[in-house]
Amino acid sequence: MKGTDMKRFATVICTLALASTSLSAFGEADKSKLDERLNNARNVLNEVMATPDKGIPQGILSGASCVVVIPAYKKGAFVVGAQYGQGAATCRTPQGWSAPVFVQLAGGSFGWQIGGQSTDLVLVAMNQNGLQDMLKAKFKIGGDAAASAGPVGRNAQAGTDWKLNSEFLTYSRSKGLFAGIDLDGTVLSQNSDDTRTFYGSDLPFEKVLHGDQVVPTDARPFVRTVAKYFVVARDNH
Repeated sequence: MKGTDMKRFATVICTLALASTSLSAFGEADKSKLDERLNNARNVLNEVMATPDKGIPQGILSGASCVVVIPAYKKGAFVVGAQYGQGAATCRTPQGWSAPVFVQLAGGSFGWQIGGQSTDLVLVAMNQNGLQDMLKAKFKIGGDAAASAGPVGRNAQAGTDWKLNSEFLTYSRSKGLFAGIDLDGTVLSQNSDDTRTFYGSDLPFEKVLHGDQVVPTDARPFVRTVAKYFVVARDNH
């Protein structure tokens, strides 16, 4: 191989090596963001449940089928009525709470104002219908799945019909206040790209949420936090 060819060959090898390093670093950055999202979701639950008199009632904690946490749900500053957020979901299985999947929530105006501030959201699936909706690619809250603003407080009594008619109970936390919220019209959907990045391969959401996927080490703090509040509540209920 001639000297010029050797130089070209070396240049190609170096370029490929740099590209590989860059792609690897990019993937690690994505994974880091997902770890941070799970950590933020865990913090939201801890902060909400730190004041049980203003948190999710015991009866709801004990009966939940799935839990979705969306930290820092934001209202678009330049798109009127637009909201968008990313979060994680886990479902109750016979073996405990499932490994998480990543989801996104998007929609227009729905009867409340964030005032430009980000808001933490918690969605609780209360029955088997809610669980089945979680396994779909996407669904509209209030359309494909009935939802109600969830009651707040340790011993709070919910509306008379939520147990019969509501597949999801919805909550928001903004500026330290935690309250039920109307999310009708928003669309909850799978974030397959983030789930693929987190697990390193395409996994069906149904498989993960049914408990067929081992909880990864990075996800254990989030799943354990859900189990801490939702399973303990069931045991004590």
